[in-house]
Amino acid sequence: MKYRLACGDVMPGCAATFESGDQSELMSAVASHAAADHGITEITPEIAAAVQSKIQVG
Repeated sequence: MKYRLACGDVMPGCAATFESGDQSELMSAVASHAAADHGITEITPEIAAAVQSKIQVG
């Protein structure tokens, strides 16, 4: 199973995309990207929920 996320679905204008066979690995990559590129260093429950809602599984 693949998990995919387009950052632009959460942060309009961002072209970064992520794909992983493991949801935890995907979330880790997204968190690293959020810190490095968007200055988001704390993943609040609201941010996590927004990201989770945009992950495509297939």
